[in-house]
Amino acid sequence: MPRTIWKGALSFGLVNVPVGLYPATQDKNIHFNQFESGTSDRIRYKKINERTGNEVESQNIVKGVDLGGGEYVILSDEDLIAAEPQKSRLIEITDFVDLDQIDPIYFRTTYYLAPEGEAADKAYALLRQVMLNANKVAIGTLVMRNKEYPVAIRSDADVLKLETMYFADEIRSPSRELPDIPDAVDLSDREVSMAQLLLESMESEWDPDRYHDTHRKKVEALVEDKRLGNDVVANVAKVPSATKVVDLMDVLSASIDSVKSRRATGDRAPNGENGPSAASPTAVKKVTGPVKVGGAKKVSSKAPARRKAS
Repeated sequence: MPRTIWKGALSFGLVNVPVGLYPATQDKNIHFNQFESGTSDRIRYKKINERTGNEVESQNIVKGVDLGGGEYVILSDEDLIAAEPQKSRLIEITDFVDLDQIDPIYFRTTYYLAPEGEAADKAYALLRQVMLNANKVAIGTLVMRNKEYPVAIRSDADVLKLETMYFADEIRSPSRELPDIPDAVDLSDREVSMAQLLLESMESEWDPDRYHDTHRKKVEALVEDKRLGNDVVANVAKVPSATKVVDLMDVLSASIDSVKSRRATGDRAPNGENGPSAASPTAVKKVTGPVKVGGAKKVSSKAPARRKAS
């Protein structure tokens, strides 16, 4: 069972519902340690004074804001305490809105909200059911880990889900940040019609189980091959080139035929469950023995050292 990362109360009107916040997702990324090449020596990071070259202890490090031109404003932990958001154990609902009014770019991270204690069960179930019936999302604010977030709370038949969000001034403007976005482009009716046919040929019901992390599976297979002492030479994929405008209609037509053919054989998508195996990287392998240096097993291109991270 995941641990609670925040406890407090959810408030709407004069009703307070004691709740706990739980992570709704888990990190399955493969995490790497760093070693000096040819050895099993871990690489460590030190905090170094750039002028003296001496290592500095954490308790002697303060924070500073760069004003530009070599000027900094130095702030101590005591200085920053005054600017911290007020510690709050309350998520106060201020509005109920339609979910489709919120651009997904505002969403950060999803959490589960669960009632804390039997006394909270009825009020929690009531709020969940009312929101579900109205098909509305609750909007409020949350202070967590010394940061304030706007939040959106969604309801389904099982649980309330809380999405931490970005504030409006944290969203970048594409018109300012991306100057190369093209203006309106003249599209022929035939091009639009053909693209619409391609879209319709690819329509399907959303099924998250169809999609898999093929890169992670390939890395896991690669790690296992190296553990067994296999030398793996992978084929490097080339970056696809842009479709030429003069070929656009031919490419659209061929795409439609390709989708129809693939779906007729049950292979719905390149990354789908019926697509090519993700666990077998395209590689040429030759078996070599593990390398030992000075009687101790070392990290090499043949087989990585197996030791616990410290």
